Amino acid sequence: MLSIFKKEIRTYFTTVTGFGFLGFMVLITGYFFVSQNIAAANPSYNDSLAGSMIMFLILIPILTMRLFADETRQKTDQLLFSAPIKVTDIVAGKFLAAVALYLIGLAITLVFPVILSRYCEMDWGLTAVGLLGYFLMGACLISVGLFISVLTDNQIVAAAATFAVVFLLLMMDNIASSAPINTVSSLVFAGALIAVIAIVVYNSTKNIAAAGIFALLGFVITGVLYLFKPLIFDGFIIKVLGWFSALNRFENFYMGVVSISDLVYYITFSVAFLYLTTNVIEKRRWS
Repeated sequence: MLSIFKKEIRTYFTTVTGFGFLGFMVLITGYFFVSQNIAAANPSYNDSLAGSMIMFLILIPILTMRLFADETRQKTDQLLFSAPIKVTDIVAGKFLAAVALYLIGLAITLVFPVILSRYCEMDWGLTAVGLLGYFLMGACLISVGLFISVLTDNQIVAAAATFAVVFLLLMMDNIASSAPINTVSSLVFAGALIAVIAIVVYNSTKNIAAAGIFALLGFVITGVLYLFKPLIFDGFIIKVLGWFSALNRFENFYMGVVSISDLVYYITFSVAFLYLTTNVIEKRRWS
């Protein structure tokens, strides 16, 4: 894992990617610092953090598009996958390298709250919690970009797909608010969700019986709940989509509250996509 990590860090700083990423991150963060804090005479740096999240739409694709797509394009993925190293170490090394570069950028931008503290009374506890949430969200989105990168050998396609998924995750609250709330729509959505999870189970295990049993249990449980507790399906789509909202989970951090459920969400979300990435590579490795 350490060798993969070093290789990726070296690649970031021997190409334009690393410096371009850091420069863009500092530029956008600086813009929101000036507009949200300096111009508005606002002592809360968390407002700058919340505003600058729009840059994830560009930064995450830049950071992750080449991690696996470039390996596949250059045919070096076969050499990598045949090396005496665990797939989990390969995925972890690339993920941690991307997170490390993101953390470097975050460390550089700490100059802004330091500047702000010289001119007003700052709540450093609130700022620290906000930065923690900001870091966790970035790491979460990086895991998504890493997964998308392993699905293609074209960096442009990887970047475009990552942009689209990150956009959906950031806009999930707006999407959820316009979702239908009637029971029929909720039942159809629940059935589709069960089917998707069953497909993931099959792809992970290659055991059609396990996937079928999971789907059958899911449909049975859904039917029983509908018969005895139909009210649970009122607004079901909104509840599910709201759970996937990355921004919604940041709200507590923004207010200075460290919630265990939010920490578990970000960590679980990242681990899930790292697992999916590992699963794709395992199939490719032995195919």
